[in-house]
Amino acid sequence: QVQLVESGGGLVQAGGSLRLSCAASGSTFGIIIMGWYRQAPGESRELVAAISSGGDTNYADSVKGRFTISRDNAKNTVYLQMNSLKLEDTAVYYCNAKKYFYSPGYWGQGTQVTVSS
Repeated sequence: QVQLVESGGGLVQAGGSLRLSCAASGSTFGIIIMGWYRQAPGESRELVAAISSGGDTNYADSVKGRFTISRDNAKNTVYLQMNSLKLEDTAVYYCNAKKYFYSPGYWGQGTQVTVSS
């Protein structure tokens, strides 16, 4: 089993920045992809950004140019730097880790990000 613990969420004004962190522990050997998803009220959970163990990244179109995902493999930690935050970025952000590309993977408990005007 893999445990994921997120931190760094909070309340920020539009245009501001936040940095999310997700630390993985437990059976972390073999994690190939770590990513961030988000779910707004009444909406489905969506991929925000993902990064492979080799450093390849993938971003949702809505966050390209504003968010940056990074990973410290030695610490089994993934980060999400969020800049130029918009009201529509308000959501619960979940960390995900996968050992197989098409598996659902493991999930963190989520951290709330609220962007105010």
